[in-house]
Amino acid sequence: MAAALLTTTLARAVDPVDYARDVKPLLKNKCYACHGRVKQEAGLRLDAARLVLAGGEDGKVVVPGKGTASKLIARISAADADERMPPEGAALSADEVALLRSWIDQGAKFPADETIAPKADRHWAFQPIRRVAVPRVKDDKWPIDPIDNFVLARLEQRGWQPAAQAKPPALLRRVHLDVVGLPPTIAEQEAFAKAPTREAYGRVVSDLLSRKGYGERYARRWLDVVRYADSNGYERDGAKPEVWRYRDWVIRALNDDKPFDRFVVEQLAGDEMSAATGDSVLATGFNRLGPWDDEPADFAVARYDLLDDLVSTTSQAFLGLTLGCARCHDHKFDPLSQRDYYSMVAIFNPLKRPQAGRTELTRPAAPPAQAKKLQERDAKIGKLQSLIDKIPKDGKVALPEKFKKQIAAHEAAIAKLRAATPDARPGYFLYEPSPKPPVTHLLLRGSPSSPGDKVDPAVPAMLVKKPLVFLAPDEFTSRRRLSLARWITDKTNPLTPRVIVNRVWQWHFGQGLVRTPNNFGLLGEPPTHPQLLDYLAHWFVHEAHWSLKKLHHKIMTSRTYQMSRARRADYAQADPENRLLWRQAYHRLEVEAIRDSMLAVSGRLDRKMYGPPMYPFIPRDALLNHADKTSIWPAFNEQAASRRTIYAFIKRSLLVPMLEVLDLCDTTRTSPKRAVTTVPTQALTLYNGDFVNRQARHLAARLEKEAGDDLVKQINHAWRLAFCRTPTATEQSAMQAFYAGELKHLRAEAGKDAAEMELRRRALVQLCRVMLNLNEFVYPD
Repeated sequence: MAAALLTTTLARAVDPVDYARDVKPLLKNKCYACHGRVKQEAGLRLDAARLVLAGGEDGKVVVPGKGTASKLIARISAADADERMPPEGAALSADEVALLRSWIDQGAKFPADETIAPKADRHWAFQPIRRVAVPRVKDDKWPIDPIDNFVLARLEQRGWQPAAQAKPPALLRRVHLDVVGLPPTIAEQEAFAKAPTREAYGRVVSDLLSRKGYGERYARRWLDVVRYADSNGYERDGAKPEVWRYRDWVIRALNDDKPFDRFVVEQLAGDEMSAATGDSVLATGFNRLGPWDDEPADFAVARYDLLDDLVSTTSQAFLGLTLGCARCHDHKFDPLSQRDYYSMVAIFNPLKRPQAGRTELTRPAAPPAQAKKLQERDAKIGKLQSLIDKIPKDGKVALPEKFKKQIAAHEAAIAKLRAATPDARPGYFLYEPSPKPPVTHLLLRGSPSSPGDKVDPAVPAMLVKKPLVFLAPDEFTSRRRLSLARWITDKTNPLTPRVIVNRVWQWHFGQGLVRTPNNFGLLGEPPTHPQLLDYLAHWFVHEAHWSLKKLHHKIMTSRTYQMSRARRADYAQADPENRLLWRQAYHRLEVEAIRDSMLAVSGRLDRKMYGPPMYPFIPRDALLNHADKTSIWPAFNEQAASRRTIYAFIKRSLLVPMLEVLDLCDTTRTSPKRAVTTVPTQALTLYNGDFVNRQARHLAARLEKEAGDDLVKQINHAWRLAFCRTPTATEQSAMQAFYAGELKHLRAEAGKDAAEMELRRRALVQLCRVMLNLNEFVYPD
């Protein structure tokens, strides 16, 4: 072992050491936490070679050409644990020390063009959002919105041209799937085809944004961000009672174009607002959406896991910060301290879960003052009911008249109380039982058994010039969450507008301008178009007044959005990820849009909105591993299950196979972007699965009804329903050939006595099955 190590070390000593490949990753892993952009112990930064050579307060730490004489080598190889660096974590191995010594001995060479990142307080995402001048472009005929100027200016710097505009049928299908998650009807196709002008397209966008389907489409995207599911997870995975009311609130809020700042405030603190309503209280279901273990091994740890879920989700969803990484120690890469983390914990610590043992309870969705009246009313009703219960009753003997009068009087009093203070809808949310918040401590290494200093509520210190002044408690709550929500939605907050604008851009283009939508910190990706991001963020707040619908409309009516997906080999080689936005990139539809589109094309989509969830079909085999396999999933009801997929029951321990295999998000934590995998089970699910085969049968019946028995007309009609166009001659010929081959096979299999019409119908079903599996169905234009 020693000989092998010596051989490796000696080999490293003579081999040329590459700074970017070998040294920088090692320094990042071992040294950045104390000597990087965020923290510079002894004034020393090691995150760029020039800074390494510059040294710190105690002088230079590297002498090029003299590894043994360099302080850096002395400190990382010191025998004294108090002297050795890094002070925490594993020491550098002998190989790693030898590598750094070799780099220094060889002259400490590094690329001349290595960039030096600014200190953490100068990070782009933490800077104020200012109005950005729209750049001038050479081709001033192309832009129709300032968005286009920003995109074209970057392309012209490379001498590139944007892709041509998508053809009208493809653009119409794209925008329908994008906004409402359903393909356009044939009538809608024909109306647009008559005059596919820019003005007509703008009217289509406005019309789609006014439809109820918009809220259903974008609510599902928001539910990904806020870790929505209908059950708690863990071993028992009980249903979350009435949680669907939060889902319905999101749909309604988006359809009503509730300003985004209000949208945020209601979810965090809808019960603490002065103008609180039953709806705003339901919105605080956001705070209760995370997983919950109803029989934890350690109740204290479980409590802090709940608080961690709140801090992590809130910071990522609204601010794009990974504050959860500071639970046990200061954030290693962002200017977020452990005190920052527990100061945020103090904001949510007053919240309590309504429960009776392991059973979750709902609460009346009413503002605190009304909830108090309901409690007082119910106490009075309880007393009256107890009086009624005390009256002796004997079923064999008629009740004396005086008792009848007493019962009637008590029941009348109960009715009067209920009329004066009506019931409120039940809701699924946390609540503050007292305006006096509990004391919060910083937990050493994140352990509830090791409380440290007391901490007061605060927001991350890096993001404010002076500490935020929190509202005083009122009669009912601490108002800490309301204070936080107001700061998050303050027009001067540099993060909130950038984060939501980036999410909306991602929802339209498949990738955000910042490709790490939940992480705007130092390890997140910088924006591909920083000026465009700031232009949109400023416009969104100051001109659109936080209107998401205006933001959608602005993006979708730009030329940038309307570009075709045409690929140029030279551009693709230089920019394979389309970071310069030279075309509209292909991206696969989410499973909800795939499933809903199949229902729409087959004619079976049930447009009923809101209410308790429906239960899609789950194969019996998928239930066998569950202890309660006979009751875990209700009997299949096809009509109910033909509603839009946003209404499907999402059980954390038992996802509907089609949803799971087609990349439904991880519902246990905030999910900024769906994974897009390509695995064999997807093809098997889409071709052999129960759902697709059912829709193929329904589509075949629809074609027979609407296109008659002419195969050419049936194929044309199917193509228009599914793809918003007629098939090419090649496609028409291929589908006819497939149909003929399938019919021949069925005839041979069935024999002479089979009914010809039935065989033709079965062949048509298989044709529909193939069509629903074409790439174009899930990858629009």
